[in-house]
Amino acid sequence: MDIIFIRDLKVDAVIGIYEWERSIKQTLHIDLEMAADIRKAAASDRIEDTLNYKAVAKRIIAFVEQSGYQLVETLAERIAELVQNEFSVTWLRLTLNKVGAVRGAQGVGVVIERGARD
Repeated sequence: MDIIFIRDLKVDAVIGIYEWERSIKQTLHIDLEMAADIRKAAASDRIEDTLNYKAVAKRIIAFVEQSGYQLVETLAERIAELVQNEFSVTWLRLTLNKVGAVRGAQGVGVVIERGARD
């Protein structure tokens, strides 16, 4: 299995359970690894033959910016569903980091893995 990844994608969103969090945007950091067979693209050197990470990133940004979930768990699950359904990704690992959510910690969040690895 080959992996196409996106590291430290920063997206501003309304997220949180507290009233003050519902009135501001917070920067979320997203890491995403996606299963892909890159052999056809490597042979053809054509973007049409691979998983287009730019298209994935743009779709995630648009989705997250319009979201309004309370929990990072919910947002992570919805991003995973979106990527799997819209980009035919069979396996992914997603890290959603809510930087600054806990004083003294660099970040907090979730890591989820969905689908089957080859």
